[in-house]
Amino acid sequence: QVQLVQSGGGLVQAGSSLRLSCAASGLTFTSYTMGWFRQAPGKEREFVAAITWSHSRIDYGDSVKGRFTISRDNPRNTVYLQMSSLKPEDTAVYYCAASLGGVVRYKRDEYNIWGQGTQVTVSS
Repeated sequence: QVQLVQSGGGLVQAGSSLRLSCAASGLTFTSYTMGWFRQAPGKEREFVAAITWSHSRIDYGDSVKGRFTISRDNPRNTVYLQMSSLKPEDTAVYYCAASLGGVVRYKRDEYNIWGQGTQVTVSS
């Protein structure tokens, strides 16, 4: 069974750091670009970051550049999102996602496997 299982998240104060994890199973992890998206209430799901299987390409959404870091541990089939200098506007449900292939993808419909989502709430 192909699945992405997320962990991490929670309630933190502005300026804090938090790390999200996403463990993949049932797929060949190194065949996939991994991404993170987020969705705030009443808003569209937004691209946050993505990393190719070889780490050769990494990219971030403009709103998180310089504050968030995506990484992956291929032997552990896990992708991470390290979030620093968190702001109240980072409050959202965060999703990890997998896209078959070796390029960075930015659109929600280019990812076909999704994690269950995890809530991140940043208080001011």
